[in-house]
Amino acid sequence: MAADGASTPEVHTAAALAPLPDHRNVDAPQWQELWRRHAHITTPLRERGLVCDVEFGLSTYIVRVSLPDRSYLIISPPQESSSDRPTGDPEGWVATREHPDDQGLFEIVFDSAPSNDPRAPQRPEARHGGSPEPLIEAIDHRLAQLGLLPHPLPPTTTPHPAPPTPQAGKALDGCDTAERTPVYVYGDAMRALTDRLNGAESHADAAALLHQILEPRDGLLAHLGEFFEAAGEKAKETEEDDGFDLSYDLADAAAEVRNLGEVLHVAEDRMRALSPLMPAPRFPSAPVPAPPLPAAPPRHTR
Repeated sequence: MAADGASTPEVHTAAALAPLPDHRNVDAPQWQELWRRHAHITTPLRERGLVCDVEFGLSTYIVRVSLPDRSYLIISPPQESSSDRPTGDPEGWVATREHPDDQGLFEIVFDSAPSNDPRAPQRPEARHGGSPEPLIEAIDHRLAQLGLLPHPLPPTTTPHPAPPTPQAGKALDGCDTAERTPVYVYGDAMRALTDRLNGAESHADAAALLHQILEPRDGLLAHLGEFFEAAGEKAKETEEDDGFDLSYDLADAAAEVRNLGEVLHVAEDRMRALSPLMPAPRFPSAPVPAPPLPAAPPRHTR
């Protein structure tokens, strides 16, 4: 199709791409121009077998990515914020995972959008700005965790590059965060969640973040307990006395983590109850029209 031919760089033409979305706008020149401007996002994801679409969100254009479990990703610039940057090249990206049948599922996979509050702490991902590579890397990592990545990564792509060899004159204690390759990806994810909690605008938002930690089946504490149990079983495999002693310590840690979850099981509801009652939101009676696209640059013909 024209959209495929116009948007897929030559280096990717040999790769097996997921099909284009199935709707009549695919043949419309305006949609094809939108598709071209988001090719640096859609092409890597289509290489992974993910069907993408470009549509209008709250106030700007977004990329919607369909996942095998019927959930989907929304990849967008910051919504409802004025910007002079062109479509497809924002000052940051926000990627969330949602499900049409499970309103409780709302997961922030990546957020490099600059904060509108100068007093709020800067999120670690914000240093990436509108760069697409860290966004794709974060999506790779999370979908691989969930078992929702249809195809393996392209041969030239590594989800988590090996840390660089320290160079003379470089700090060795990890303080040079602007240039270092992320090594502690799980710690960075937890730090990002803490930053979001510090910048939460309401107690309801804070409660939603607590839910990510305290949910008894899929929350962080539940999986942390499982992690310590698995580490204990791994220590036993040596069949040495010290391995068994370590397994007991790790089993105690798993029990303490689970006990902490039981103690705090009502913390989310208590946090949410701190929010004052808010009036029901008003929605516009008609959808907000999509802004016109700037004219595409002229193409030279032979």
